[in-house]
Amino acid sequence: MNRINILNTSVDNYSMKETLQFVEESIVLNKYIHHVGVNAEKIAIMQTDLQLREYVNHSDLINPDGIGVIWASKILGKPLKERVAGIDLMIKIVELAHKKDYKVFFLGAKEDVVKSVVDKYTKQYSSNIIAGYRNGYFKKEEEQGIAKVIANSGANILFVAISSPAKENFLYENKKLLEKVNFVMGVGGSFDVVSGKVKRAPLWMQNFGLEWFYRFTQEPRRMWKRYLTGNAKFILLVIKWKLFK
Repeated sequence: MNRINILNTSVDNYSMKETLQFVEESIVLNKYIHHVGVNAEKIAIMQTDLQLREYVNHSDLINPDGIGVIWASKILGKPLKERVAGIDLMIKIVELAHKKDYKVFFLGAKEDVVKSVVDKYTKQYSSNIIAGYRNGYFKKEEEQGIAKVIANSGANILFVAISSPAKENFLYENKKLLEKVNFVMGVGGSFDVVSGKVKRAPLWMQNFGLEWFYRFTQEPRRMWKRYLTGNAKFILLVIKWKLFK
């Protein structure tokens, strides 16, 4: 792996194509791979949340899921090849599952949202790719039972649409139970987008790094602190790192 360090965060310098090859090879070889995507907000949080930093940095595959990480890598002299957006990767892996007869388990979001995602992919491909699904609302004491259900579902792939750091904690702490699954990945709010509940930014906004702003305009009350505070902190961290490290 060509793994680099940005602000105490490990990031794999893989293109989308290379990431997909890595995922497919892992499934073929029956390996367990824990994928994490990092963006500006998550890297900022990891400066003080040392448990989250440990969980992320010990993951098997870490992609830059945010244009801010790409910009920072160039400023800090460690240029990454390209952004590997989590939602784009998820969509491509679902397509791969259809082509290769893999099964996918969908965990997270509200019941109507996750069911809408499953219904959409069932219609688009077939029910053969669906190993199971469950909403993301459960208590801590329920986690092991849920992990066992997923492990016994026959899933090759698990997508977890739960916010950070809850999804990283769930995947890391239940790793032993989930080792039957070949590829596990946190996908944040991707289920909301796939279901149509939330619109994704136009391509030109994605290319200019403004996807976060488009998301903010749709849910300003919920997103203002996450994006504005997190992004500002990340920018300051990059400047400080550039000047003093």
